[in-house]
Amino acid sequence: MALFFNLPVYKLGYDLLIAIYERSKLFTKEYKYTIGEKLKNETLELLLNVYKANKSKKETRLAYIDAARQNLEVVRLLLRITKDLKIMGVKGFVFLNVQVEELSKQLTSWHKYTAGADAND
Repeated sequence: MALFFNLPVYKLGYDLLIAIYERSKLFTKEYKYTIGEKLKNETLELLLNVYKANKSKKETRLAYIDAARQNLEVVRLLLRITKDLKIMGVKGFVFLNVQVEELSKQLTSWHKYTAGADAND
C-alpha cells in the first residue's frame, strides 16, 4: 500500500483543492460563503475519501472511490454554475475543469483496477 500523499490521484486532488481555495478568494461576498464554501467542502471530502480508500481494506475500498467520484461530479457541477453565473472567468473555469477531468480519469482507472482485483479473488 502506497503512502497516500505519494498517490497521483491524491496529488491531483490536493492541487485541485488548493486551486479552488485560491480562486474562491476572488468571489464576491455574495458567492464566497455559499458556492465557494460548497466547492471547498466537496473538494476536501473528495480528498478525504481518497485517503480513506487508500487506507481501507479491499472490501470497502470501492465504496470510498465511488464516494470520491460523486464528490468530483458535484465539484464539476458547482464549477459550471460559477461559470454560468459569471462568478469565475472562462480561463479559471477551463483551468479547474482540466484538473477535474484528469482527476476523474485517475479515479475511474483506480475503480476499474480495484473492481478487477476483487473479481480475481
